Amino acid sequence: MAFTMIPSILFRGVRPHLLYEAFDGMQTNGNGPRVFLSRVSTSISYKTIQKAMRKPMILSSSLCLLLVTGTLATSIITDPRVVSDTCATIAAAVSSASVVHYSGSSYEEDIRHWASSSTQRAACSFEPGTAADVGIALQILGRNRVPFAVKGGGHAMNPGFSSTTGIQIAMSSFSEIVYDPELQVVSVGAGAIWDDVYAALEPHGVTVVGGRVSGIGVAGFTLGGGYSWLTNQYGLALDNVESFELVLPSGVVIDVTESSHPDLFFGLRGGFDNFGIVTKFVLRAYPQEQIWGGIIIYPETSVGQVTRATASFAASNDDPKAQIIMTTNCIAGNHFVVTTLFYDNPDLAPGVFDDFLDIPALIKDVKTRSLLSLILRASSLPEVESSPLESSTEPLPQWLLVEEVPLSQLPPPAPVNATLAMRGIFNTVTVKQYSVELIEAAINESIHWGQTLMPYSGVFLSYDFTPVMPSAPKRASTPSAWPPAYEGTMMPIVLYFAWISEFSDDMMHRATRQSTSTLLDKAVSLGQDVKDAPLYSNCALFDTPLERMYGNNVERLKKIKNQVDPYNVMNLAGGFKF
Repeated sequence: MAFTMIPSILFRGVRPHLLYEAFDGMQTNGNGPRVFLSRVSTSISYKTIQKAMRKPMILSSSLCLLLVTGTLATSIITDPRVVSDTCATIAAAVSSASVVHYSGSSYEEDIRHWASSSTQRAACSFEPGTAADVGIALQILGRNRVPFAVKGGGHAMNPGFSSTTGIQIAMSSFSEIVYDPELQVVSVGAGAIWDDVYAALEPHGVTVVGGRVSGIGVAGFTLGGGYSWLTNQYGLALDNVESFELVLPSGVVIDVTESSHPDLFFGLRGGFDNFGIVTKFVLRAYPQEQIWGGIIIYPETSVGQVTRATASFAASNDDPKAQIIMTTNCIAGNHFVVTTLFYDNPDLAPGVFDDFLDIPALIKDVKTRSLLSLILRASSLPEVESSPLESSTEPLPQWLLVEEVPLSQLPPPAPVNATLAMRGIFNTVTVKQYSVELIEAAINESIHWGQTLMPYSGVFLSYDFTPVMPSAPKRASTPSAWPPAYEGTMMPIVLYFAWISEFSDDMMHRATRQSTSTLLDKAVSLGQDVKDAPLYSNCALFDTPLERMYGNNVERLKKIKNQVDPYNVMNLAGGFKF
């Protein structure tokens, strides 16, 4: 394609700084732009911009169309040459604290996600070592309109939410964990996982409101909500953030607190990466001694008792130190139910979990232990007790047989280690009450879909019930992006499907949609007014409308997004976007 000269008349009415930021240092040859950007500073006088505007620019017809139609700020350029040149530009512009990889073990680790369906082959991976270097990369990415993704712990289940075929930003270097005993806060880097946070804080006798299973990243969990073992006492993870270190889309690094930037503080608490890249969280710390808890796996003959115990606990628990997760699972077509019990004290208060402890069990691993021990144990099949369980009424199925393994020899941290590196997806429905009838419906769904999807490599299905006290999600003194204002209790049912074949992706996604719809209809038929109940954003399927998660907060969040990111730099990354 021949070079095209654009008359200056076409630029009238277009903001000069937009043109300058989009095309400074960029040349084209008709097949897409080639980037020769040697500097990234946008600190330039208006006179210089005017001077640059007077110079004729050589543009391809496709780029001219973008300018004339005003769609530049929403365009994404995927030309492999442009993406490759952008990788090189970032590598040349950042400090020695950061590095760009094109292949090798570091590259593979940078793009790796817990679910293989969330991993994509990026053109390069960028490991920033400083917040300033994150800012430099964002400026270059914004100018070149190249797709990118930001990976914290790598547990995003929605495809493309933290992965890309463009430039993968891996936050692994931001792994610092610093406890301040005077202020009772913990500074945590955006590349840390909760296992490491708990391990670092354990010697100090404190903890934070964080993840409940192993391998979960701090960043995504906190920015999307964060149900914790401590939620009944202190609220969600996002309720316990004192400040964020945020790199704005413009490249400027700021500290965001409730007093310094109230709109951003509102938006970041539940609004994911719409407003820039968070590099550090300052979290409130709380005293933490040993806890009592663990896992119980039940035989099929005990399912009815577990169902009734779960419904009773959800309806009547008034002890904020007590929490459970009940899951109905189907592994390779075999159904079983599991409860994970948590009590925030070394000694269990009388009567709290009697309904669960009295039920005949296959495997029971409950005791006084550290919080970290529970986190790791909840992510692996528990060890069999040293003596046979007197309450067991059935032989242990062969597919559940496990050897006694010391905690130190457990597999590497990963949630539900058995499904690590499989394909997977979350979906969710919000209800007000876990009734016996609703839990039974979920059990029927897990059995039905477990057997239906097994021939299509659907090897693991889980439906999780997490009872919380009505006041739990409202512990925060200030509102947040999620949850929006809502009357009544919000309790999520979370679906997790894992499978092997990529050819089954669409089928699995459709199955979770159908199953959540069935459960929602069931809840409504039982008299629950939950048709418009906010869905939990951390577990919502990728095509969930914003209004179903954020309710009437959407308009405010859009305004905040437009203020801090007028050129939609963050829309070059995946995820739910305002």
